[in-house]
Amino acid sequence: MDGELWKLWFANVPSCDQMEDYVMRAVESSAKGNVAFAVRLNSTHKIVGTTRFYNVDEINRRPMLGYTWYANSVCRTRVNTECKLLLLQYAFEEKNAIAVEFRTHYFNQVSRTAIERLGAKQDGILRSHQMMRDGSIRDTVIYSILGHEWPAVKSNLTSKLIAYDRGED
Repeated sequence: MDGELWKLWFANVPSCDQMEDYVMRAVESSAKGNVAFAVRLNSTHKIVGTTRFYNVDEINRRPMLGYTWYANSVCRTRVNTECKLLLLQYAFEEKNAIAVEFRTHYFNQVSRTAIERLGAKQDGILRSHQMMRDGSIRDTVIYSILGHEWPAVKSNLTSKLIAYDRGED
């Protein structure tokens, strides 16, 4: 992977040395209903990132979508838009989700912007929510897309993909 996301103190991204263990834990988490995806470029078949459904609440039909990170070379491209469109379409149209939730560190402004760009709305902030590996305490920003919002979100994401295809940003 290009880039050095693992050096960001607020991100939970593995270094190259930690990648195998990260993948194994993601695969093992499928026993709890989590579904991890490798994100691959259609043009080159190169793996450029990952994302997953996790903490899937089947009763309340509310999955979380996250653990997303990409190679620097595909950031601010169509990759995340297309990936999230496919996953949200599955959640809302196949699994009849009531809502899809996203969470990120308060200080991860890049992630917050990407989530908001998808059309998710901020629900709130869990203060002093988690201990980080450096000993700091994380505030977690929670976002969601609700079922009734999905048609507009889908149209927006589709429009963004068309703009990418036209060379517009």
